[in-house]
Amino acid sequence: MKILVCISKTPDTTSRIAFKDNNTVYDESGVQWILNPYDEWYALVRAIELKEKDPAVTIHLVTVGLADSEPIIRKALALGGDIAYRINANSNDSSFVAFQIAELAKKESYDLILTGKETIDYNSSSIGAMVAEMLDMPYVSLATKFDLNGTTATIFREIEGGDEENEVSLPLVVSCQAGVAIQRIPNMRGIMAARTRPLQLVEPAAFEALTAIERYELPPARQSVKLVAADNVAELARLLRDEVKAF
Repeated sequence: MKILVCISKTPDTTSRIAFKDNNTVYDESGVQWILNPYDEWYALVRAIELKEKDPAVTIHLVTVGLADSEPIIRKALALGGDIAYRINANSNDSSFVAFQIAELAKKESYDLILTGKETIDYNSSSIGAMVAEMLDMPYVSLATKFDLNGTTATIFREIEGGDEENEVSLPLVVSCQAGVAIQRIPNMRGIMAARTRPLQLVEPAAFEALTAIERYELPPARQSVKLVAADNVAELARLLRDEVKAF
C-alpha cells in the first residue's frame, strides 16, 4: 500500500507577527519555521503506525514550497517517511497547492492520502477536500480515529453530541486531528538516515491561482486592564454599566 502524507511549512507559534510592503506581505525576518503540527503529529504519525503494522506500506511525503522548505520535509523523513517530493513553487492559494498535490498523486496512484486538519498559519482546512475532488476520491475530514482492515477504513469523527463512524473503501483522502495518533520525536538514527533518503524536486504543473491576498490586518490591540479595589463596589458597577461593551 502506498500512502501520501501532505506536509506544510508554518511559522512557529511563538514567531513575531508583522507585515511589510503596505501590509501585503508577511514579514519573514527572524521567523522560525516548523513542520505544521497537524501534519506531523497526526497525519504522518498515523501513516508510520500503519507501516509498523505492515512493512509493505510505503510512505511518500509531499510539500509545495521553495528550497527553504527542505529542512521541514527532511524532518518528516527522519520521523519515518520513505520518499519525499518538493514541488518547487510558493503560493498561498489553496487551489494551486491542491492541484499540484493532485497532479503528483495521479502519477503515483496512492491508496491513501493523509493531511492534517489545517495549517496553523492560515487555518483554511481546505487542501484535503480539494485534493479529493480533483482525484475523484472519497474524503473524510477531521478524523479522530483511523483504522484499516484490508482495503476498508473505519474512521471516527467528532460531531455535536457524540461520534460519527464511517466505513470507506480505499483509495481515500482523510484529514486528521487530535486522537488519530500521538506525537513522536525523531531519533538520531532517523535524522541520520533522512540525509540520504530521496528528496525529489518536481516542477509545478501549469495552474492559474484562483485567489490572491490583497492585504493583512492585525487584530486591534487589547485595551488596558483597570483594577478596582475589592471594597469599591460602586466603581465596579459604574465600569460595568458605562464601559463594558455588550456581547
